[in-house]
Amino acid sequence: MKKNLTGDRFTTSQHNFTAFLWHAAFLAFAQNFMDIDTVIPAMLIEAGGNSVHVGIMSAILLGGSSFTQIIFAPYLSNQAHKKKFLLLGINSRILSLLGLGLILYFWQAGSGFPILWMIFLFITLFALGGAFANISYTDILGKSIEPVARKSFFSSKQIINGTIVLLSVVAARQVLVSRPYPVNYAFMFFIGFAALFIASLGFWSIRETVPSQTRISGVREFIDVMKQELKTNPRLKYFLGFINTQGIAIGFLPFVILYAKDIYGTESSDTGFFLISKVLGSVAVSMLVFAFRKHVRYRYLLYSNVILALVMPLLIMLPGGRPSFFPVFIIGGVVYAMYSIAMNGVLLEVSGNDNRALYAGFAGAGNIIPALFPIVGGWLISQFGFTVFFSLFMAIVFFSLFFVYKINCQK
Repeated sequence: MKKNLTGDRFTTSQHNFTAFLWHAAFLAFAQNFMDIDTVIPAMLIEAGGNSVHVGIMSAILLGGSSFTQIIFAPYLSNQAHKKKFLLLGINSRILSLLGLGLILYFWQAGSGFPILWMIFLFITLFALGGAFANISYTDILGKSIEPVARKSFFSSKQIINGTIVLLSVVAARQVLVSRPYPVNYAFMFFIGFAALFIASLGFWSIRETVPSQTRISGVREFIDVMKQELKTNPRLKYFLGFINTQGIAIGFLPFVILYAKDIYGTESSDTGFFLISKVLGSVAVSMLVFAFRKHVRYRYLLYSNVILALVMPLLIMLPGGRPSFFPVFIIGGVVYAMYSIAMNGVLLEVSGNDNRALYAGFAGAGNIIPALFPIVGGWLISQFGFTVFFSLFMAIVFFSLFFVYKINCQK
């Protein structure tokens, strides 16, 4: 009987592993057409957005949406099985991309249509759907992938993502330059909608075999539990400290897009070039992590991420005329990929199997600075210019070195 149960569990694990890879593959194809670091901010600026709008957009897509997990986590933690909630979050993102494509396709300049308000509406739906789905995703993933295989899984996933992204990035760039604004961005979101829909099909067949036991009555108890976990698990507070400092680095590239457009008047063809550069950096570091996965600790990835995040604004502020944006976006891709690999792994390391959904909520609730920084940054740029913004960015990221040291990752 034990042998049969083990066999059934192994079969289920393989089945879920395949479902996660299916989703990763088609999501990777979709990412080029809805990239939050290049495509979405460039589209927003083309629609008449300024530094404040870019700041609000970054806050919604990054720290702000994650912060809402403090609301979602108590409810989702009480659910023994989370597949239907995962699908609900993903489907809301699918519909938001379709909505963005439709309003851009039919919008005409000078019509008086509140295009910026509608863009923010669908971006908000897209971001909240992702935050809602991420809690269930993390919980199901943690029960499907054994601890010894997680580093290999995350790096393999990044390689699959990067390989498919490389194959599709040229197509995305061609779409951007093939039509004038806003039709080119409408086509981008239509393709993203279709690819994300296909990606979601993998999760329809997921089998949840390990029900969650944690029960939380509401947000107040969630906060009480979080306080208790902070006392009993010191690594959690340092983990949240790192998220709050280094977390702003993954929201840096939209401001580079703004800088390039405001100062040097870059166009859609440049946006495609920036996207290719970011993808090259992401794929390269993912392959390196996978190749040396047995020797690379999360601590090394975290330290490297901090250093590279500090290098990005330095490259922009170097004297000598127009900066070369190619290395900035290459490094931006590296930072994004390493952050994704390391932080997912560290979250699974500091949490337990039964409280993982709660810890995903804690991570979201800890995104205070990443939620506020883009808004403050947009205001600083409008009032004092980019140099002040870059300096503040570097100061906050520098503090993350302390938290990396205190987390003391063992794997």
